[in-house]
Parts: sequence; structure tokens; C-alpha cells
Amino acid sequence: MADTKKRPRRTQADAAAARPHPLARSAARARADAVYFRRLRAAHDELRWLYMELYDNGAMFAELVDEMRAFYDERPEALRALDERREGRAWYRDRDMLGMQIYVDNFAGTLRGVQDRLDYVERCGVTYLHLMPFLDTPSDRSRSDGGYAVKDFRRVNPELGTMDDLAALAARCHERDISLCMDFVMNHTSEDHEWARRARAGEGEYMSRYFFESNQAVIDQYDREVPQVFPTTAPGQWTYLPERGQCVMTQFYPYQWDLNYRNPRVFNEMMYNFLYLANQGIDVMRLDAVPYIWKQLGTNCRNLPQVHTIVRMMRLISEVVCPGVALLGEVVMEPDKVLPYFGTVEKPECHMLYNVTTMATTWHTVACRDTRLLRRQLDVVCGLPREYTFLNYLRCHDDIGWGLDYPALEAWGMEEVAHKRFLNDYFCGRVPGSTSRGVLYNADPVTGDARLCATTASLCGIEAAGFENDEAQMDVAVRKDVMLHAYLLAQSGLPILYSGDEVGQVNDYSYQEDPERADDSRYIHRGRFDWVLVDRIDESGTVQQRLFDALQELEAVRRAHGVFDADAAVEVSDYSDPAILWLTRRAGDETLFAIFNFSDEPREVWMPGEVSCEDLLTGERGALERTELPAWDFAWLLVR
Repeated sequence: MADTKKRPRRTQADAAAARPHPLARSAARARADAVYFRRLRAAHDELRWLYMELYDNGAMFAELVDEMRAFYDERPEALRALDERREGRAWYRDRDMLGMQIYVDNFAGTLRGVQDRLDYVERCGVTYLHLMPFLDTPSDRSRSDGGYAVKDFRRVNPELGTMDDLAALAARCHERDISLCMDFVMNHTSEDHEWARRARAGEGEYMSRYFFESNQAVIDQYDREVPQVFPTTAPGQWTYLPERGQCVMTQFYPYQWDLNYRNPRVFNEMMYNFLYLANQGIDVMRLDAVPYIWKQLGTNCRNLPQVHTIVRMMRLISEVVCPGVALLGEVVMEPDKVLPYFGTVEKPECHMLYNVTTMATTWHTVACRDTRLLRRQLDVVCGLPREYTFLNYLRCHDDIGWGLDYPALEAWGMEEVAHKRFLNDYFCGRVPGSTSRGVLYNADPVTGDARLCATTASLCGIEAAGFENDEAQMDVAVRKDVMLHAYLLAQSGLPILYSGDEVGQVNDYSYQEDPERADDSRYIHRGRFDWVLVDRIDESGTVQQRLFDALQELEAVRRAHGVFDADAAVEVSDYSDPAILWLTRRAGDETLFAIFNFSDEPREVWMPGEVSCEDLLTGERGALERTELPAWDFAWLLVR
């Protein structure tokens, strides 16, 4: 039984008013058909083979192909034109791409409010805007998981606006060459979703879209074999439903029911939701929690081969219907589990992946003043095929988990449990000399393990310096913040700012007074955007002016020089001082030395002989044998 929603039809008057000349309409239709069938021919055989291997259901595959055509036909002409400009081109790798992640309500109240604030977004140099979850969720925030418990994939949260508002925002963004990203929550739905409500009522068609189980032996086996996602804040893998006398699988939270992708109806309907949202003007789909979507008893239900089959099918479907849309995989796993989500050069899966390990290793480096592990991590990244594109960031909406290369650290005398404790103590300001101000999340009192939450500014010491009114300390904190962003922009891939970082917004502790949020410390960096800080951008000498102007200068330099292209060759130097990170980028006849001092002390850095270079920040040119970097400072030197 399909429940694909009927699409609204235009009235005859609407159609007549918009109707072009019959010959022009016929030519345009023929051209659109030719484009569609060219793409379908290229993808059809592989897509059918994968689908039948997974589901062995020809009728459901035929329905999928029919719906793909229907969504293509309904795709607005402006988006089809954008598809044609982007098709076959890795547009998301352009060096003028700069992202920003925002919560709609915190940033501007509503989607219309975001549209009204696009002048500021553009002023920041942002060309990629990630709207954090905005689809309909339960009004009880304690059951919304910050928007990741979706109640309806085709309805915007009424507090934020409507689908028409989303389409209008996308159109205005495209006029400014700004791409929109959204979260596509694939693994689960809210317990308030129509499917879940009908499943709870006992309708077998809808129960089959989730995992219901009454056999305790199966439940116990699953609990033994599958790691818990949130063992302290949401322990357990199942939630008992007394009205059904059964348990339903809820790996994340009890109010989020895991979808059963073994059922082809689930895959088809979720793809129809995907295409519907793409047709509203979304450019990048962030595939939330994608490693978890396939469950199979006898495994750990993570990163199974069927997950990659599904992601590959999603890539093929989008390349037929909406090739201008890119897939961003959220894979918070060990590096060897992350890379397969790129697929292969011949059979790609995700266009981009989060560079999670490098982010965590960066903050380890800040705490330890030792770049050896970061050099090792960046060496791995630089050695990958250049087609692989990472989304790079310092902070995001989520916590920092210390998923580091512990075998390497142990070889250097750093034991895993003790080191995690040190990192958390350092960034919570409990280590002498630390000016960071963070809080723990999901702390396990038994193992001592925990994750960390805070804004970039608070981790860099801006909050502490402001509280203590210490100007010298503030100078160091601002310099550290700017240096980390310069390091971010010197990496290959798509750099992302977290809203508020550009103006040094610090932790927001007001969540502790909200009963619906007090137990989730991630809200410390999910506070409302402070527009008063924007007013200070134009006040000379303020923290906001210093940070904002520095970022603007860095972004302008990056856009102006081909050596920052994603296809540039990048090497990590094995410099003798472990506090120094030295990246060398080469493109054409340009070579860039990007040198960073992760130390509380000035460092003298020696060049490989006398080199003729230009400091891209100061404009100074000349022969150079050595340079001195102040504490937490950097240099971008263009070698000629």
C-alpha cells in the first residue's frame, strides 16, 4: 500500500495565465524529456541491480522509477537550470565556498526572518547556509531531540514557517549564489509521526516499517551485540509499548523509532520525501546518522554493506532527478569506517563527509601544544584521492567526542582513559593555565568517559578573559581564535563556521534554567544568536571587530589565490618543533607555506634555506630565512 501524497494541481486559470506558446512548450518538453532519459539511461541498470539485490521486488522498483519521473516533472524550471549548470561539476569544492551553520529560531526566529537577514549572511562571505532541523517535531521539546525527531517530512515546524517559506528562502539564496543545506533524518521518525501512530494502533502495514519485537531472547541478543548510542542519557535499545505488549526499537531516544529499511516501502517513501525536499530548493542533504540505518541480528548494526547499497542508490536517484543536489554524510566513526562512505571514484556515494577526527584532533592539539598527532591525521587526509571532499569545522551544533588515534598516543606515553580525562579537565578550565570554559555531556561516572560542549570563543579563552577583564589575556584568546580559523581555511575541503563564531559569541548558560533543556548541556552552544554583537563589528577595537575583520581578510585571501583550490597538492612538514604545524600547498606555479604556532610561547621558525616570499596578510615581500611567530599566531607565506 503506497501512501505517496497527492501533489497539488494548479487551477485552469493559473495554467492558462502561465501557458507558453504551444510550439515553445512542445520544444521545452522535448528537451526536458531528452535530459531526463539521458540521465536515466546512465543510472538505470545499476540502480535496478542494486534495488533487486536488496529487495527483489520488481513492482516496487517500477513504482520508484515512475515517481522519480513525476518528481523530475514537478521540479521547478529554475532548479532544473541549476542542475544543468552543476551536472558533472564538483561545484561544492570551489574555493569561494564558505559555510555557516544556523538554527533558524536562534538566528532569526523564522524562515522569513532568515530571508530578511541574508544581507548579513552575505556580508560574512557565506555561500553555503546549513539550516539546522526545521521540519515538524513534537511541540514538547523534551521529545524533539533538537528537531531530529521528525513528525512530518513534508511540513515545516509551524513555529518556523511553511514549505512555501522554505522555497522562497531557497530562491532568494540562489539569487545571491548561496546554497542551502538541511538535515535529512533517515534512521528514525518521531513516535508522533503518522506511521508510528498507526503502528502503535496495530496496523500491520505500518508496524512493518519499524522493528517490533516480543521475543525476549532476540531483544537480549541485540542488546549484547549492538553498542548503545547514549548509554547514560538514553540507556537501552528498545522501548516497551504496553498497548501492543511488544517492544519497538529506539536506538537513540525512546521517542525516536528506528525505521526498517529491510522493507522496500520504507526506502521508497523516504526517497520520495528526499525528492520532495530537493524540489523546494535544497542544495545539500546532510544524511543524519547514516551508518545506523540497516539492522541485522548477529552484527553490531553499524556500517553494514547494505548501508552503502542504500547510499549508492540515493546518489544514483539524485543524479537522475536532481543532479545539482549533493549528499553530505554524517559519519561520526573511526577514520577507517568513514572513508568507505565516499564510495569509489567509479561508483561514488556521498559527495562530502564531515572531517570529525581532524576536528577532535585539533582540540587535542590545543590542549597539549603538541602537533604530532594532528600531523599524522592530516597526512592521512592529504594522502586520499583528491576527489574526496571533507567538510572541515572547528565547532558545530554537537558535542566534541574524543575519538583519537590512541595507539599512536600510547606510543608517546598518553594512555586513553587518563588522556580523555585530561582533555575534559583542560577544556572545563580545571587544569592550571587553562582559560577554556566548557561543560561535559553524556558523562559516564563508571568509565569516566565524557564528551565536551562549548563555543569556539569560550574554548579559546574569550569568555574567561572577558569575565576577568584581562586585556592581555583577551589578546591571546583572540589571536588563538583567529589562528584556528586560519588553519581551518588552509585545509582542502569546505570550511564551515558555526553561527556566532564570527563575532566571538560565548557560552549561553540560560539552558540550565529551562526544564526541557537543562539535562542536555549541548544547549550551551545552541543559544540565541546575539545581534548586539553584530553592532559591535563596526566599533574599532572590540573583540567582534577584531575577529570579524580578521576572518573577512582570511576569506578574501583564500578566494584570491589558486593555491587554496581543493585540487592543490598538500603536504605536512615534519618540522623539528612539535608545537609548529607546517602545511605546504602547491598549485600551478604557486607554493604556500601555512605555518601555525600551537604554543603559549613565541617560536622561531626556520625556512628550508633562503626563500623569496610574500606574506599574504601583511603584503610584505622579500627574502626570508626565518620568522618569529608569537604565541598562537600563524603565517601564510606565498613562495615565489
